[in-house]
Amino acid sequence: MTAQFINEERGASQPIGVFDSGLGGLTVFRQLQILLPHETLVYFGDTARVPYGSKGKATVQKFARQIANYLYEKGVKAIVVACNTASSMALEQLQELFPIPVIGVLVPAARVALQISQTNRIGVIGTTATIASGKFQETLQAQKPAVAVFAQACPLFVPLIEEGWLDTPVTEEIARIYLSPLIAKQIDTLILGCTHYPLIKPVIKRVVGSGIQIVDTALETAREVKTILSTQSLLNPQKDTPSHQFIVSDFPQKFEEIAMRFLGTPLSNVERVALDECP
Repeated sequence: MTAQFINEERGASQPIGVFDSGLGGLTVFRQLQILLPHETLVYFGDTARVPYGSKGKATVQKFARQIANYLYEKGVKAIVVACNTASSMALEQLQELFPIPVIGVLVPAARVALQISQTNRIGVIGTTATIASGKFQETLQAQKPAVAVFAQACPLFVPLIEEGWLDTPVTEEIARIYLSPLIAKQIDTLILGCTHYPLIKPVIKRVVGSGIQIVDTALETAREVKTILSTQSLLNPQKDTPSHQFIVSDFPQKFEEIAMRFLGTPLSNVERVALDECP
């Protein structure tokens, strides 16, 4: 599989590929729009197979390879794995397979959390699969063995967000239930280990209080992408307004409807690509 990728060069004017199991990666997409306003973005949401958070490692790796290969064949100069579950389970494999930058969401968030924590007591929240993988804990402790990491799966957050329940009493009560054990551990920093979660950051901040700093994985990932592209001379030199592309594996109408909550602007002409078109 890797032979076709060897020694292929990508120009700075080519697009950036971004993918997620569904919609959560749109928070990363939005931050990339803000930080890199002249870059063209191609977003792939695997809406036919969402969620990844309840699937096994081999399955997630297979899905991630298919989508990354599809984006690569479209000529992208970098791939952003805007999904914490896929970053936890498939990032290293993708980085070995593709000769372009492949950037996940774990390392940038972990690096910032370690920089800002004063007590070395860090909390992480995410999907069941992300937390069970232990990758956030492993990444943090590899960089700083003395850090104490407390992880909490929050499986109800994603469906609440996709239903539009961003700031309701129900959402806040569930947040209190999930976050209370972390608060009790006296953490001073909390990583939002799912790209959906920035949409309920106000609720989370209210629940944890001002004494706990929050790390937004979407923002830190976008900053990492900008740094890597700059270092590798891959920033687009053209200053035209880009035309972004949105692709899903199923339900484009539903994607358009919910994406409005993530991006603040309506989408149209979202393309559907059948899974068998991803080799």
